[in-house]
Amino acid sequence: MAKRFTTSSRNLIVLILGTLIAIGPFSIDMYLPGFGNVADDFGVDISKVGLTLTSYLIGIALGQLAYGPLMDRFGRRRPLIGGLMLYTVTALLCAISWNLNILIGARFFMALGGCAGMVASKAIVRDLFEKKQVADVLSTLMLIMGVAPIIAPTVGGLVIGAFDWQAVFYILAGFAILMLLLITYVLPESAAPNRTTSLRPVKIVTEYISILKNREFFIFAMTRGFTMACLLSYVSSAPFIFIEFFGLSEQQFGWVFGSNALGLILGSQINRLALKRFSLLQITVATCLALSVLTTGGIVISFLALQFWVVYPFLFVMLFLVGFQNPNVTALSLDPFTKQAGSASALVGSIGMIFGSLASILVAQLVTESVAPLLYILFCSALCSLILVLFYLNKRKSYKIRASKA
Repeated sequence: MAKRFTTSSRNLIVLILGTLIAIGPFSIDMYLPGFGNVADDFGVDISKVGLTLTSYLIGIALGQLAYGPLMDRFGRRRPLIGGLMLYTVTALLCAISWNLNILIGARFFMALGGCAGMVASKAIVRDLFEKKQVADVLSTLMLIMGVAPIIAPTVGGLVIGAFDWQAVFYILAGFAILMLLLITYVLPESAAPNRTTSLRPVKIVTEYISILKNREFFIFAMTRGFTMACLLSYVSSAPFIFIEFFGLSEQQFGWVFGSNALGLILGSQINRLALKRFSLLQITVATCLALSVLTTGGIVISFLALQFWVVYPFLFVMLFLVGFQNPNVTALSLDPFTKQAGSASALVGSIGMIFGSLASILVAQLVTESVAPLLYILFCSALCSLILVLFYLNKRKSYKIRASKA
């Protein structure tokens, strides 16, 4: 049930939730400038280091499925604290890894811990705020999360330059410890434990299947999945595109990657203003159409103009539209649920990361000599999102017609 807060307490809760959800992009982006250093230290090709990103995304996808039932059964705080403790220990293990395989494995378990914050933040928003406020608060979280990709590569580049890539993981461990203190002493429990929630694997799978059977959830969770495919295929390929293909330095990469992330911030904040005049569904349909048109232009770019000053603004606009799409389709997918908000939040997050993981693996295989394969992946993802939303509109219209005749 939604609660009322003073402005200061609301802002503090949103700040904590935004910081929690930012653990993901910080863990992904802060060490991107150090890929070359990691490859040199372990004597491997830089493309192999990309597996540390893939293992992290897989860990997020799987971990969220476990945290959903745990947060419905025990409340939000206890699983969240346990997850952050796991994150802290494995971040330290990343820092002392003695070969690439250890780092890949540690990154997987680091993701299992870190994704607790991603699940909890969305579920707590659903717990504490009214329906109309959910998308607005999620847009605020997107602002905080959007700042992370701007800061992380730049800070990571400075840290790596002054020390080495291992220092990044020591900083992330310290960040998690700070979050543990804030959660323990500041963040309220937003949902009472529900002892009827089963932790038996068969029951958990059955519950997730029941959530997936909800048409509204399925369509918008899948739409978000394709949106995350756009976002994470770009993130996965960014070091190759800007450093290898366009020849930027690590420092230049940090600035370009960060400035592109401004598009994500602008989109999420303009979305907050748009929500005052238009419905979630109206904005989602318009964004799907815009992404499809833009990525169709990307196909044209792949044949005619693969220059930096063409690709760079194209990716900026793509991220701008993702800034609209992500909070809105997340809110639409979670709207049908109250008691199952934790599991629904986990499932929608997991679906997004599964799609993102598959896209990043595809990018690692295809984006090795040209930017063009990335543009094709973006086009296919945007087109699938549009098809899903148009299907929903058609079914919704058919239902209204039948209801009016009854």
